[in-house]
Amino acid sequence: MAGDRRAGGALGSAGAGGALGDMDASGALRGMAAGGALGGLGAGGAGAGGAGAGGALGSLGAGGALHGAGAAGALDGTGAAGPPPGRAAGAPGRPWSRYDDARTVIIRDILRTVISALVTETGRPRLDILDAGGGTGGFAVPLAGLGHNVTLIDPSPDSLAAAERRAAEMNVPLRTVQGDVADLAMVAGEASADLVLCHSVLEYVDSPTDAMASIAQVLRPAGAVSVLAASSVAAVIHRALAGRFDDARRLLAEIGTGQPGGAGAEPGPSQPRRFTLAAVVSLIEGAGLRAGPAHGVRVFADLVPGMFADADPGAADALLALEQAASAHPAFHYIATQFHIVGYR
Repeated sequence: MAGDRRAGGALGSAGAGGALGDMDASGALRGMAAGGALGGLGAGGAGAGGAGAGGALGSLGAGGALHGAGAAGALDGTGAAGPPPGRAAGAPGRPWSRYDDARTVIIRDILRTVISALVTETGRPRLDILDAGGGTGGFAVPLAGLGHNVTLIDPSPDSLAAAERRAAEMNVPLRTVQGDVADLAMVAGEASADLVLCHSVLEYVDSPTDAMASIAQVLRPAGAVSVLAASSVAAVIHRALAGRFDDARRLLAEIGTGQPGGAGAEPGPSQPRRFTLAAVVSLIEGAGLRAGPAHGVRVFADLVPGMFADADPGAADALLALEQAASAHPAFHYIATQFHIVGYR
């Protein structure tokens, strides 16, 4: 299900950057490739392969890893600090399909913008970044490859070992620490991070409120947290479209009640929390942070069979443009598989 995430709320290894794995139209979690990043996605979002062991700026899974070569502003491995030793500037990542671009482009664009703004504001080309529940390094390793100082925290020793191998193969430095989101201040120190990644983590921790408070504690003034969370509304839609009407009705009844699948529920490997956008904004603001604009992630890409986009490059480009246009539109936030919000200190 979600890699090594434990029912007790540990962040665990859930594929690339703590991803939940691939999700089909029914919203069910799919298996992840051994490397932790999702491979090419076929019809209905089924995983069909995996990113190479080097993890070269892989694609986003449910929690997301960075794509390194595609269109629409993919991070290219150079950044303000330059490429890491032993790798040429602009070295491309693994080729990726245009359908996958439509599923991943929003996170890539947002992170590129956030990191660029932080570099400008701090005057430092090398940011201090914490990846909470970063799994096998699908986010952490590419960001380290951009020249930033990255620490990956995860409770799974297997995931940390995989992240270390990935970093070694890309010849980039990466600090790995076994621990949970509650350990951030102990690991990094208070007010020590410019950016914290919290991708597909709130679904599994013991207390989302405590997790966000821990993140706020380590952020520097003007620092930011990148939050990616699963949508409770989208889960209802996906199950209904798959003909699982009883499940859809159950999830619908649980929205906003604190019952399983809601923000206040006890998580489990097969029963992660899901959130409304308002609930995540409340968590961010409750930690003393300011919530930035929200974006829907995979508004249509999870609903369109991959064979349509993969068979016709023109259709893939059109889907990509549609995904980008819909991501910032408030009317589509709730039906997206996930939503992304940046919180600012």
